Amino acid sequence: MTLPRKRTAILISGRGSNMAALIAAAAEPGFPAEIVGVLSDRSDAPGLQAAQSLGVTARAVPRQDRDTNEAHERALDAALSRLKAELICLAGYMRVLSPGFVQKWQGRLINIHPALLPAFPGLDTHRRALEAGLRVHGATVHFVTAAVDDGPIIAQAAVPVLIGDGEAALAERVLRAEHKLYPIALALLAGGKVMMKDGRAVFEGETLLENGGTTLISPASWAGPSDLQDLARITP
Repeated sequence: MTLPRKRTAILISGRGSNMAALIAAAAEPGFPAEIVGVLSDRSDAPGLQAAQSLGVTARAVPRQDRDTNEAHERALDAALSRLKAELICLAGYMRVLSPGFVQKWQGRLINIHPALLPAFPGLDTHRRALEAGLRVHGATVHFVTAAVDDGPIIAQAAVPVLIGDGEAALAERVLRAEHKLYPIALALLAGGKVMMKDGRAVFEGETLLENGGTTLISPASWAGPSDLQDLARITP
């Protein structure tokens, strides 16, 4: 018996590259989530036009100068209700959601963060990783809780930090990993393979992953050909 696909909305603030990866994944047969709409807090977000070009309903729910956070979230919640959304993916959504909104969507609201949480919550993750001298960096998909970048972890992707990396090169490598990781995490949630329970991510049954049933993706998976050549030269 095929279960109905979970109606999923994506919230963005910018270009929406992770949004596009989720839309592409959901277009594949058997994917357990359906992307029913994209919402942005910015009317000039390039991702709105990108979503429409991919055949997905997209609209802005901008916060007006006169609005309070509460008023803006009421408008956002109304838009989600019109979409009949069951799940929400934050994909570069640059507004902190209130505890009340998060509580209403608890266990159905996920986010992707460009670092291996709990390391480097917040902004400027790639710069901070380089300054710390890390050899491994990455991305995390997690359930959203009231504390920023602090929810239970669903899946992570690790990428190598190569000698000579700058912020741009490292950010590009992490972003490639994000585009693979986020659809995997959404599939786990929409397919009933993971849930949030007692403040933890609890996994049920067999996962949908192909790498041995784990939710950690190894560094070499996301390195391009030139990255792998450099990595080979510095690996004993």
